[in-house]
Amino acid sequence: MNTVRRLIFSTMITHVGFVTLAFSALFFFIDFVEELQDLGHHGYTLTNAIWTCVFLQGAHFYDLFPIALLIGGILALARMAQTSEFTILRTGGLGPGRALALLGILGVLAALLMVVVGNWYVPWSEEQLALHRAKFSNRQGLNLGHGGTWLRERREVLGKGFHNITVNVGSANSQGEFGLVRIFEFDTQGRLIRRVAAERAEVEALGDATTATGSVWHLKKVTDTRWLSHEMVGEQAVLDGSKIIAETHPDQLDWQSSLTPLVVSASVLPPETMSTLALWRYTQHLATNAQAAQRYEIEFWKKTFYPLVCMVMVALALPFAYLHARSGSMSLKIFGGIMLGISFVLINHISSHLGLLHQWQPWLAAAAPSIAYLLLSLSAFVWLVRYR
Repeated sequence: MNTVRRLIFSTMITHVGFVTLAFSALFFFIDFVEELQDLGHHGYTLTNAIWTCVFLQGAHFYDLFPIALLIGGILALARMAQTSEFTILRTGGLGPGRALALLGILGVLAALLMVVVGNWYVPWSEEQLALHRAKFSNRQGLNLGHGGTWLRERREVLGKGFHNITVNVGSANSQGEFGLVRIFEFDTQGRLIRRVAAERAEVEALGDATTATGSVWHLKKVTDTRWLSHEMVGEQAVLDGSKIIAETHPDQLDWQSSLTPLVVSASVLPPETMSTLALWRYTQHLATNAQAAQRYEIEFWKKTFYPLVCMVMVALALPFAYLHARSGSMSLKIFGGIMLGISFVLINHISSHLGLLHQWQPWLAAAAPSIAYLLLSLSAFVWLVRYR
C-alpha cells in the first residue's frame, strides 16, 4: 500500500507542480510586460518592477492553484490510465473507496495549503505590494480614493447617553499607521460636537493584536475643534455666528477607540485580500454599528469554504482514472474536464455577486457551487465505477 501511495502521490504532485509553475511563469511574464511601461517614472527601476511581479504572485497563486490542481490531476490520472498503470493497481486491489481516500488525502493537504496562503501570505503580499507601489507615486502611503475610507462606532458617555463617532482615514502608510485622519463626534440628538483632524495616526491595540477589543490612536499634528454649550465657554472659546467654538492645536493627542488596527486595516484592504479572521472581525464591527455587512459576510464564507474547492477539483479529476484510454478521444475528454473546472471557478465568482444582488444567505451563496460540483463529480465517479 505504501508503494501505491508513493506512486499516486508522486505522480500527482509532479504534474500539479509543473502546471502551477507554468501558470506562475505565464502570469509573471504578463505582469512584467505591463510593469515595463512605468520604468523611469518617479525612480521606478527594473528591480522594482520585478519585486512588484513577485508580490503579485501571491494573489495569482491563490486564484489559480485549484485550476492547476485540477489540470495536473487530470493529466496525471489520465496518463496512468493510458499506460494501464491504474488498471494494474485496480487489479492489485486498489478499490474505488481506497482510491478516493488516497486522493482525498491530497485534497486535504491542498486545502491546508490554501488556508495558509489565503490567511497569511496573500494579505502580507498585498500589503507589501501596496506599500511598494506607494513609494513610486506622488503621494505618501496607499491612497484610499477621493473620500478615503469611513468607519463608525458608538460610545457611551457617562450621563449623556450614546454618542456616534465617524472616522475618516485618507491613506494607509503602513501596518497600523494611517494618514489624513478625521474624527467626527455626534451627540444623542445627532449634533456635531467635536471634530479632530490629524496628519497621521498610529493605532496601538490594547492587548494582543488579533484578540484586541479596543485601541489607542496616537494622533500627530492635531486640530481639535469642539462645539460648546454656553455654560462651558472658556478662555479659548470664540464666537462663530450663533456657535461657540473652542479650537486647540496639540502636537500629539491620544484617543481611545473600539476600532482596532485589525478593523481599520480591514476597511482599507479589498475584501478579496483579507484574511478570514480580519473578515470576521470586520463583519462583527459593521453589524454592531448597524452598517451593511453582506458583501464582507459573503467574502468571509467564500474564504471559509474556499479550501473545499481543492476537494472538488480532486474529485473532478478522479473519474479520469477510470476512463478507457484505448477507446479514443482522450484529449477531448481531458479538455472537457478542464473546461468543467474553469466553469466551476466562474460560477463560484458569479454566485457571490448574485447573492449580493438578490440578498441570499451569505453562507449559501458561498457554498452552493462547491457543494453542487462536489456532488456532480462524485456522481460521475460512481457511474464510471459501476457501469464502465
